[in-house]
Amino acid sequence: MIDRNESCTAGQMPMAYFTCLAYILKEWTGVEHIEDYLSYAVYLLWVFFPLIIVFLLPGVILLFIYISIIFVHIYKRKNELKEAYSNDFWDGAKQMLATLWDGHARIWHGYELHGIENIPEGPGLIVFYHGATPVDYIYFMAKLLILQKRTCHVVADHFVFKLPGFKLLLDVLGVMHGPKEECVNTLKKGQLLAISPGGVREALFSDETYVIMWGNRKGFAQVAIDAKVPIIPMFTQNVREGIRTLGGIKIFRSLYEHLRLPLVPMYGGFPVKLRTFIGEPIPYEPNVTAEELTAKAKAAVQSLIDKHQKIPGNVFRALMERFQTRQKED
Repeated sequence: MIDRNESCTAGQMPMAYFTCLAYILKEWTGVEHIEDYLSYAVYLLWVFFPLIIVFLLPGVILLFIYISIIFVHIYKRKNELKEAYSNDFWDGAKQMLATLWDGHARIWHGYELHGIENIPEGPGLIVFYHGATPVDYIYFMAKLLILQKRTCHVVADHFVFKLPGFKLLLDVLGVMHGPKEECVNTLKKGQLLAISPGGVREALFSDETYVIMWGNRKGFAQVAIDAKVPIIPMFTQNVREGIRTLGGIKIFRSLYEHLRLPLVPMYGGFPVKLRTFIGEPIPYEPNVTAEELTAKAKAAVQSLIDKHQKIPGNVFRALMERFQTRQKED
């Protein structure tokens, strides 16, 4: 009869591997009945495996971001000589990134973009509701580049510019800190600019009720007034069901308010249906105040939420919508 020590060296069937591991750990640690502890550990892993997965899946978005970063560095390296003689040096990189992200959007979320005809040919300020991550904006940006060959600049929180390795990618995609003068100049050059007035606070602490959390922010409205451009409202259906946060736990809110860092766990990464809706532009009016324009923009985004989002959001319903063959009439 072969004992456990011999079974570790004799190439037994897969069932013997667990016994072999238990024997090795017992010899190493001296703990009796270690098989029972291992069995319990395996059981706990089996029970909590789905929970582990939902906390790991949001990391796929981060993985895609770093793949994009690696790509732009390779692209820059291979085209360094061309950079000195070309005004459209990054066009090829932008197209490839757009294709990458649009593919992810269509395969994982069946992504759709509605109302693109509401975006003016000239400059405009796009104002959108911020989900737990800005992945829906990335999808929109990719689709816009593919369909209309247009780039939309975007204002991001300062902490984004401190993330390792992000600088080149942010420069290529036209992501900016957002000083008012820079935003106005971008719009006066005839370009599109996007901003989420709720920012990180809305991303982390809004929930499945889709509460708009703009506070007293009205700087974006003043930017639109100074640049004399329309505001275009935008909202993505089910964006809260794709990835959710634990922002409802008070300690995470306190940490954010004190440190201004997004130290709030996220979970999900579910392949829910995502549809981005672009509303009708709010035209520039010379006599409107920033407060009045902010109220109009907020009402326009709220109208898109009321029309296209069932409240409260439901992950299972959003998953079922992912497999519908066509959009139901609202």
